[in-house]
Amino acid sequence: MKIRRPGLNEDLKVIIEQLELEKNIDRSTLLEAVRSALEVAARKSMNPKTSVTVEIDPETYEFRVYEIRQVVEDVTDPTTQISLEEALQLNPDVVVGNKLKVLTEPKDFGRIAAQTARQVIIQKIKEAEREQVYNEFKQREGDLVTGTVKKVTRGEIIVALGKAEAILPAKEQTPGEIYRPNDRIKAYVLKVDLKDKSQKGSPPVILLSRATPYLVKALFENEVPEIYEGVVEIKAIARDPGKRTKVAVLSHDPNVDAIGACVGLKGARVRAVVEELGGEKIDIIQWSDDPAELCVRALSPADILEVTIDEENRCIHVVVPQDQLSLAIGKHGQNARLASKIVGWNIDIKPEKVTEQGNILETE
Repeated sequence: MKIRRPGLNEDLKVIIEQLELEKNIDRSTLLEAVRSALEVAARKSMNPKTSVTVEIDPETYEFRVYEIRQVVEDVTDPTTQISLEEALQLNPDVVVGNKLKVLTEPKDFGRIAAQTARQVIIQKIKEAEREQVYNEFKQREGDLVTGTVKKVTRGEIIVALGKAEAILPAKEQTPGEIYRPNDRIKAYVLKVDLKDKSQKGSPPVILLSRATPYLVKALFENEVPEIYEGVVEIKAIARDPGKRTKVAVLSHDPNVDAIGACVGLKGARVRAVVEELGGEKIDIIQWSDDPAELCVRALSPADILEVTIDEENRCIHVVVPQDQLSLAIGKHGQNARLASKIVGWNIDIKPEKVTEQGNILETE
């Protein structure tokens, strides 16, 4: 015998089909949420000692409520036990000690049960949505995403990414960039995590960045097919957000010029990246496995007179013309600092020393 509640069954069907369509959540997940909700509601309307389970027909959405009772010779607790004689009428194969599902209809299984079911369903749906968002964006760590600025608060930018919200912290923003609500924004997915796993239903934390060097790398991957396809590789990248980035590239195909591929026809590709970064300067250099050669290229546009390698201390000593010292070091040491990150060695830059007559004596 099925317990028929046409009104409730029809309501459940409408709710589940709506949620499946609008929230894009698997129907089996929704049905389990409903079953669990009805089970909670049934327990609340019955004796606390009673063990209850609920089953739902996935086609008709009709549900059955069962009490789980133990088969005994003599019943001492009718809320948890059933006599062997009565049990045999329900199932001729049972023996004493078996547990038997006994169909029941809880008393007052009406308004309170429906409210309880609704609350649990909402909670289950939130959990399912959180899991869905987490799984989707966890796979996108290291990717570029485009969203809309929802609000700016306490230096943080909240970005709407479809059904999810992400945070662009102040420390991950590029100096000088200003965003306002409804502005479009492109950022790098830095990290996706669950803020508090014990707090069910709380949304995952999606951290974005526009300050990381990987943003520039991802932008080049978008603009340069040769990088995306692996023909050209970005071997090293160093960045001073909002000011300058140095990128060292290598071609795995002798017929493809790595720098030319990144620059593009009439500079179109690199210009697209520069525009996305608000005018940030980008130096593209040819990679070399030789630290000395790479150092010379990384210190461009300064001229280099002499390079000495100190392998023990992983330091490269560089001599430049007197009038090139400030260019080699860069404003606030920027050029030297970025070059050092590209090479992976410390770089010590000194000017050549000349006499009053203009003869070179030694470096300082």
